[in-house]
Amino acid sequence: MPTICLFNGKIYTGVAVIEAGALIIDGDHIEDVVTMDRLKKKSLPSDTLYIDLQGKSIAPGFIDTHIHGLEGFDTAHGELEDFLGISAGLPRIGVTSFCPTLYPQQEADMLKAIHFGAQAMGKESGAVIHGLHLEGPFISCNKLGVQRPETIKSVDIDFMKRMQEAGGDAIRIMTVAPELKNMRDLALHCAHTSNTILSAGHTDATYDNMMEGIQAGILHCTHMFNAMRSLHHRDPGGVGAILIHPDFSCELIADGVHVHPALVKLLLDNKPSNKIILVTDALAPTMQSGEGPFFANGEEVYMSEEGIWRRKKDGVIAGSALTLDRAVLNMTKWGTSRESALRMAATNAALLLNKEIEVGYLLPEKFADFIIFEESSMEIQATYVRGVCKYEK
Repeated sequence: MPTICLFNGKIYTGVAVIEAGALIIDGDHIEDVVTMDRLKKKSLPSDTLYIDLQGKSIAPGFIDTHIHGLEGFDTAHGELEDFLGISAGLPRIGVTSFCPTLYPQQEADMLKAIHFGAQAMGKESGAVIHGLHLEGPFISCNKLGVQRPETIKSVDIDFMKRMQEAGGDAIRIMTVAPELKNMRDLALHCAHTSNTILSAGHTDATYDNMMEGIQAGILHCTHMFNAMRSLHHRDPGGVGAILIHPDFSCELIADGVHVHPALVKLLLDNKPSNKIILVTDALAPTMQSGEGPFFANGEEVYMSEEGIWRRKKDGVIAGSALTLDRAVLNMTKWGTSRESALRMAATNAALLLNKEIEVGYLLPEKFADFIIFEESSMEIQATYVRGVCKYEK
């Protein structure tokens, strides 16, 4: 594969912005990022492929750490082709890596889904799987959302071990309720046996419960404000604990419905921007063609007037139809700088997953995972994964 030089574009590196620069790719890694002036002095191989960006922008590829499905492919099916189907579709919307997210199911079905999710790693044709996100089963029955109560469990270390055996090291994030009995034991078990990140979510934790969770190493939360005990002047609850504690990072579904834009501003005013990670929580029928009926996690859902998926039988919010390119655009509409919003969609997730991970930045020796987009509209023009173009408009 020849060296690729994408030049004459604005480059968001994850640490700074180069107003007019070039990105030089060698195989699956970035060789260099330079200004246009420095490019003129740089010697590249004679067979280098030059691509004129014509003023378009480049940024690190998006990382979605919370997504249930896309285009009809559903992690709840637990089949290999569902995980691979999600991977294939994500580059269209700028996502270069992700964590397929599983709702809790009956044990046999959950172990099967974990197994095939792990098996999909290394077989992807599009976005790369960083690991699985288990949204339960050790969560609160008081904050279920659309999760099925019969699949929720009290903390069970033996079951955790069986899930780990089914997935090897694939379980990367696990949503838990910090207030549950024996949660500290689970946290210690995960710390000793895996690189699993415990994330507070679907939780009725009081402020004190959350402080105990922090002491056990729970420093991340699932879909901030949603499915957690709200702020109260006599009990700050989970929301208050996350807002107050500076080291707590949080997912944010920035569709304007799951969280009101005014509360997004409150979050931005109280949390360092590098602690906010944009996610979609997208369900399987997101971007699916046709008129339905549509299904997610075994239940029929419909698209509401607000642009979210609701469960047909009772109208409860079932999940998002958001994509990360739209999330970035929404954040900029609500006052966040483009640079910060792009970091929230890529760099911050990379830091959460692993500080040594080779994605989330456009810097020498990092993987060549990046997007080319129109600055004003955030419209994705091309997506590259490991130096290979996986989508081009």
